[in-house]
Amino acid sequence: MIFKDRIEAGTLLAAELRVYKNENALVLAIPRGGVPLGYVVAKQLHLPLEVVLSKKIGHPLHKEFAIGAVTLKSRVLSDTALEVSQSYIDEETKRIKALLAKRYQEFYGKKTPLQLKGKILIIIDDGIATGNTIISTIEMLHEEQPKKIVVAIPVSSKSALIKLKNTPFVDEVICLSTPENFRAVGQFYETFDQVDDAEVKILLNKNTVD
Repeated sequence: MIFKDRIEAGTLLAAELRVYKNENALVLAIPRGGVPLGYVVAKQLHLPLEVVLSKKIGHPLHKEFAIGAVTLKSRVLSDTALEVSQSYIDEETKRIKALLAKRYQEFYGKKTPLQLKGKILIIIDDGIATGNTIISTIEMLHEEQPKKIVVAIPVSSKSALIKLKNTPFVDEVICLSTPENFRAVGQFYETFDQVDDAEVKILLNKNTVD
């Protein structure tokens, strides 16, 4: 299945998610690629839209290798973090939270983050290759005590989808396509332009106005 663009993918996801229209739910988009889809879903279901701001903690010797992840409110660590000093982890957590706070202010200004407790969280991305990033994000969102966590994506590799469905904190997974020979998310879109921070900000502000 090839999607015309993120807007079409978002429209198709919204149709699958219509049971949540006007519910006590919140659309959480993974930036940046998930935001155009999240905007379409939120608009069609009459729900608020926010972005999930999270960033990995890199291993001190191999920055690309994640030993955990941080959001504005919480942190999760993998087993590999056990071999890393606590002071490094604490310093990185503090640094990353400051970066995320700055990004949040750029996107939202002085608006307070919405409460997640007791809400249905609909997590949207434009596709999943490995699933590692979104799974660590889900673990952190679970700490906020939502009523339910739903993950909705247009396309995923088969291995990532299995991982997602086996994640204990996920209540429902909606995936429109799990193609063979999955190499990258972009190969399943006719148009797959880079989404920049300016576009994210515009869509978030439009959702507030709408």
